[in-house]
Amino acid sequence: MSTTTSDQLEANSNRNGAVSALCAYLLWGFAPIYFKLLSEIEPGEILMHRVIWSALFLLVMIVAMKKWSQLVAVFCQPKVLLLLSLSASFLAVNWFLFIWAINNNHLLDASLGYYINPLFNVVLGMLFFHERLRRNQLIAVGLAFTGVLVQLVALGTLPMISLALASTFAIYGLIRKKLPVNSFIGLFIESLLMLPIALIYWFFFVESSTSNMALNTTNLNFTLIMAGVVTTAPLLFFTAAAKRLALSTLGFFQYLGPSIMFLLATFYYQETMKSAELITFIFIWAALILYSVDSLRKRA
Repeated sequence: MSTTTSDQLEANSNRNGAVSALCAYLLWGFAPIYFKLLSEIEPGEILMHRVIWSALFLLVMIVAMKKWSQLVAVFCQPKVLLLLSLSASFLAVNWFLFIWAINNNHLLDASLGYYINPLFNVVLGMLFFHERLRRNQLIAVGLAFTGVLVQLVALGTLPMISLALASTFAIYGLIRKKLPVNSFIGLFIESLLMLPIALIYWFFFVESSTSNMALNTTNLNFTLIMAGVVTTAPLLFFTAAAKRLALSTLGFFQYLGPSIMFLLATFYYQETMKSAELITFIFIWAALILYSVDSLRKRA
């Protein structure tokens, strides 16, 4: 293969990876608009549908992509299944909090949570992988901590929703990082592990007027079922991007999602932002800029 052809293939791969990453984070960023359509339904019921239809959608994808051998290999590893059960628990809590935040007008808190998440990852990397923090990384974490402290002092409360979203997703990522499991297969197994609980909740505990899909409108049922696609489609794009892009390049796309959420919350849904909350955002943004610049210099 000539050098020119190789360069063209690499350029095409990078372009396709960038498009995939853009699709993933755009979908994650605009997901609140979708879940707002279901604001009249309890978060637990939305989560139930999210789990059920995600599992079904992923099953169809596994059949289409002929990934049965990888799936069976994971089921032959009890320790891996146990850890996937743990990661599924954190993922379920994260999904529930995200839905609750959106449908209770706390989208700004959700945005802040996903801004904080990369910095949580840095701290977890230090604690569990013995990664040494560089000076600028330490300053970035300190800025984030100061931003949270400002809210505690000024408002008398911590941004609990933001911290819970950031920590559950960071711990979820930590567990998955330790597991030698394809992200697509892993998500299906996690959904499968949540499925019995979701079904039990549906058949025995949900008493809302929308729990019987036979009595719902076609539009509502379609919206509920598509929650599975809304959940899994960004991950498929993300997986495709991760295979084609360097992590340093992919990392810059991760701020797109919470930025879209921030703009939606501020200008479209017009959520009220207190001055202390704005100061917290400014500290977090400063921390992320410093963290990103430091990462670029390290990889240069």
